[in-house]
Amino acid sequence: MLFAKKSLGQNFLMHPQTGERIVTAAQLPENATVLEIGPGTGMLTRALLARAGKVIAVEADDELAPELTEVFASEIAEGKLEVIHQDIREFNAETLPQPYHVVANIPYYITGELMRQFLTAKHKPESMTLMVQKEVAERIARSKGKESVLSISVKVYGDPEYCFTVPRGAFRPAPSVDSAVLAIRHISGDAFVSATAEERFFSILKAGFAHKRKRLAKNLEIVAPAELISKAILATALNPDIRSEELTVGQWKQLANHLPAT
Repeated sequence: MLFAKKSLGQNFLMHPQTGERIVTAAQLPENATVLEIGPGTGMLTRALLARAGKVIAVEADDELAPELTEVFASEIAEGKLEVIHQDIREFNAETLPQPYHVVANIPYYITGELMRQFLTAKHKPESMTLMVQKEVAERIARSKGKESVLSISVKVYGDPEYCFTVPRGAFRPAPSVDSAVLAIRHISGDAFVSATAEERFFSILKAGFAHKRKRLAKNLEIVAPAELISKAILATALNPDIRSEELTVGQWKQLANHLPAT
């Protein structure tokens, strides 16, 4: 019996039905190419193989990778599955055929890192369907009117949707919190006109959220003089007293166009 490794943040799915619900939530097109991150014992992999054209499973665990290769030997021989023994953070998305979709029960401690890796990649997926902590899914997909750096960082690339809640008892070992499936659909490959515009946007965004209790204008003094900030806020038709959490993605993009990058 294979045991979950705490060092890799592993929590294995226990029920096939959960894997099937995740795949349904992914809304995969016919014959889709799917990148699965951290397949673990293969519970989600089986559900994906029933729907996808091809599954590319990237597994970092030294014991699980060869185990998966043995368990799914026939699917690998048929060309339906490819198992890659590698840390996903070192994986090159440009090796994947386009289009592709990401579906995964990911280690929670690298949730933000993985989202950033694929949403900012040159070779972006068309969608990402991820098992994440419930609180994180809510912060991203149910944040209207109370945004954060995380929610805006996702929404600038795609449309997040809270799909369903997964209780902690659905995993082995059970995590200390409940989870949820988050889908990011319609991921845009041209969210920014250039790498410079992308860098400027995130520079302004992070400055805007530097101090939660301060007004947006005050926070932005990190990156620009007060006079220029006032002009940018006026040009964006924002209330001078607005707080960062109240801005939409569109307003952040307009604001960034009127301010210099740091």
